[in-house]
Amino acid sequence: MRDDLPYAATLEVRDRCLCLHVQRAARALARRFDEALRPFGLTNGQFSLLMSLNRPEPPRISDLVELLAMDRTTLTAALKPLTRRGLVEVRRDEKDARSRRLLLSAEGEAVLAQALPVWRATHEEVDALLASPDKVEDLRQDLNAISRTGAESA
Repeated sequence: MRDDLPYAATLEVRDRCLCLHVQRAARALARRFDEALRPFGLTNGQFSLLMSLNRPEPPRISDLVELLAMDRTTLTAALKPLTRRGLVEVRRDEKDARSRRLLLSAEGEAVLAQALPVWRATHEEVDALLASPDKVEDLRQDLNAISRTGAESA
C-alpha cells in the first residue's frame, strides 16, 4: 500500500463524499419508485418523462433537456418505448416545421392518472424515512442548487 494513499483516505471518502452518498440514495430511490410504478408498466424515469409532458403547451425535446437533466440523444432514446407503447405522440410543430412537439396520448394521460396516487404514497413513505422529515423541502432546494451549479459548469 502506498504511503500517500492510506486506508484512512478510503474511509474519509466513504464517510464524507456527497457524490457517493447521493448516488447511493439515488439508486435506492430509483429501485423504490421502479417497484411502486411497475404495475403501470413504468420506471421512475418514464414516469418523470411522461409527467414532464403534462402541460398546457406540448413541449419540444429541447424544452425537456434541462428539466430532466438528459442530453437530447438520451431523451430521444427514452421516448422511443413510450411512443411505441402509445403513451406519447410526436407531432410537427405548427410554427417551426423542423421542430417536433411531444404530447401525452389519451392512454398516456390515463396511465399517469392511475400512477400518480401510488407515486404520492411512495413519496410520503420516503419523506417519513428522512432523519428530518420537516426539512425535506430544504433538501430539495439544496439538491436543486447543486443541479443548477452542475448545469452551469457543463
